[in-house]
Amino acid sequence: MPDSSTQESTILVERTGSVCIITLNRPQAMNSLSLQMLTEFCEALDAAAFDPEVSCVVITGAGERAFCAGADLKERAGMNELEVRKTVSTIRATMDKLGNLPMPSIAAVNGVALGGGTEIALACDLRIVADSARMGLTETSLAIIPGAGGTQRLPRIIGIAKAKELIFTARRIDAEEALAIGLANKVAPLGSLLDEAKALAAEIGKNGPIALRMAKRAIDKGMEVDLATGLAIESTCYEVIIPTEDRVEGLAAFREKRKPVYSGK
Repeated sequence: MPDSSTQESTILVERTGSVCIITLNRPQAMNSLSLQMLTEFCEALDAAAFDPEVSCVVITGAGERAFCAGADLKERAGMNELEVRKTVSTIRATMDKLGNLPMPSIAAVNGVALGGGTEIALACDLRIVADSARMGLTETSLAIIPGAGGTQRLPRIIGIAKAKELIFTARRIDAEEALAIGLANKVAPLGSLLDEAKALAAEIGKNGPIALRMAKRAIDKGMEVDLATGLAIESTCYEVIIPTEDRVEGLAAFREKRKPVYSGK
């Protein structure tokens, strides 16, 4: 086995202002999720999560063919049952780490996104999809089920009945259908996809960073409970914001009719 230090990185990380762009970088394998990629992906997500300068994370794929074709089935074919269980658990933990990022996240789906590829997009807060992209939770066609959150996140985004239809049939859908059913927030030409994602990230990033994190927490946690509990979660998140310098700056900027300068404090 070659020394891992000589292997090409499967994850690329770029910072544009306060936006962190994480690129899945195995275009020769349609950006499928190898064990090396999962390890490096987790490291990149951890770095972004603890970086106070990052206001938004964008996930995309290298090349024009694929966002992520799911698990690396060639690698998995050589695994025994225990290794498969460990790998599926690692993929699930990676998606949870992505979903639990404190700041907003955007999937820029630049091509085929099947199985785990769609699950990456589902774990993001927002999805901008290239007009040439195709998405789908196709696991039942392989006699398995989505194992990295797909059965839970898809119905929460598009509704139970439609999610069951897509998972039961293992159907692949195009960008326009993804938009129509609420899976995609926006469809963009492939050539301008990343620019669209960066523009949305910049629009998000101009707002108070603590407020963004608390808004995400209130929405995500509130969606899992009854309304009364959700309102209590919102109140708790609001309490975090009240003593911040950014809240005072926002009010001052509004009063003085200028753009606020937020510090994340």
